[in-house]
Amino acid sequence: MSANDIQTRVQAAIDRMVRDGAEVGLQVAVVRHGHLVVDAVAGARDAGRRHPVLPDTLFYAASTAKGVAAATAHVLVERGVLTDDLRIADVWPEFGAHGKQHTTLRHVLLHTAGVPAPPYDTTVEQLCDWDHMCAALAGSEPWWVPGTRFGYHAQTFGFLLGETVRRASGRPLSWWLREAVTIPLGIEDHVHFGVPEPLLGRVAHQHRPTGPPPEPPETGSPADRAVPPGIRPDADLANRRDVLTADIVSSGTMTARGAARVYAALLGGVADGGAGGGALVSPTRLAAMAALSHDGPDEVMGMPATWAFGFSPYRPGGVASRPGSAFGMVGSNGSAAYADIDSGVAVAVMRNQFSPDLSAAAEIDRIVADAFPGSAGSRGQTNG
Repeated sequence: MSANDIQTRVQAAIDRMVRDGAEVGLQVAVVRHGHLVVDAVAGARDAGRRHPVLPDTLFYAASTAKGVAAATAHVLVERGVLTDDLRIADVWPEFGAHGKQHTTLRHVLLHTAGVPAPPYDTTVEQLCDWDHMCAALAGSEPWWVPGTRFGYHAQTFGFLLGETVRRASGRPLSWWLREAVTIPLGIEDHVHFGVPEPLLGRVAHQHRPTGPPPEPPETGSPADRAVPPGIRPDADLANRRDVLTADIVSSGTMTARGAARVYAALLGGVADGGAGGGALVSPTRLAAMAALSHDGPDEVMGMPATWAFGFSPYRPGGVASRPGSAFGMVGSNGSAAYADIDSGVAVAVMRNQFSPDLSAAAEIDRIVADAFPGSAGSRGQTNG
């Protein structure tokens, strides 16, 4: 299939989704072997549905940003700023309380740190207060001995990773994202944890789902405690100015083009349309990032899960791929960004109909897989 053919197929698919009312606004970017082969938009970006989505429209992407955060951490390990087995308490002494003194950066990236829950009464204002959240997590008791169990750290991941990076390097993770990733790639206005104030006008309005909201987790369950009601992500939270501008790191805001460029640079570089063409990580690091680390129960979400080194080893369309080839993240609002080593593709899908529905990302993934097949395998899912 030619580049023109896949662009046409993707554009037709997202136009249909908007026309049928399944979506409000969509952005899709696909990069293969460094070349942008799909750059498609459809629908509206604003609350009144009067203004079209543009290629540079920024979308709140929920946990899709965790993949960007993990990628930045791997770049810092490659540079020698961090080490995989850095003990967090060595740079953040307060965190060593209550038996957490042996927790490492590896544990954070693998979601085995055992600190998956903020205080249950956490408010959105507190979520946006970096120092408050880090102090709360430092003083918390782990749910398990670090490294012994897996459980998705939906809200705490960004603070654990970000404060470790800040203490170890003297710079916040958002600074490193710009300096080590997005500026070299020429996408500094396209991928953010906290959106700079001058760019807020480019952020798409997130719309509430048309159907009933998803059922909340059972009160008192691990999943309920890990994502307390006061900070549970929805369209209203995603549209808040304080949330959009805060470096929460477990969530972020980006364009499909920017997210796909990050994953393309992990795969081996950007051949067109970017300021930098070099790979962000070595082939050895890339293989380690995508290697399966867990295939079993998720102690927090109460479901089977597979996990790689900071990423979900999952393609949203259920496309078969070799274990250790696919890696990325999806968000609770149905966004997705991921790469597949064997087929050389990096894909990002952004949307502003806030729901965990991955139908759009799944259909795009199947179109991409049909155009650029890889090798066979199987895959699981983590959606945050």
